[in-house]
Amino acid sequence: MKTHEYCIYIVSNKANTVLYIGVTSNLQDRIWQHKQKVFKGFTAKYNCNKLVYYEEYQWVHDAIAREKQLKAGSRQKKIDLIVTDNPGWNDLSEGWYE
Repeated sequence: MKTHEYCIYIVSNKANTVLYIGVTSNLQDRIWQHKQKVFKGFTAKYNCNKLVYYEEYQWVHDAIAREKQLKAGSRQKKIDLIVTDNPGWNDLSEGWYE
């Protein structure tokens, strides 16, 4: 039986002033796309390419539900979530592409 893996993630810009929440079935590839500005949308415009938070889910509907929950929450709740797991706002994808 195939194991599914879906992630919700938060990327930010260098100054940590912009937050973007997304969902993907391949986190490493998706973050690479943000870093390379493959898609000319919000994250490319605001230079959101630093992975600061993510959660893994087995089922896509759970990941999408969590994404919607996070997007509906306040900015402060998002910041608190990041700071709890990543107080230095480090790029969690550091070293993935070397």
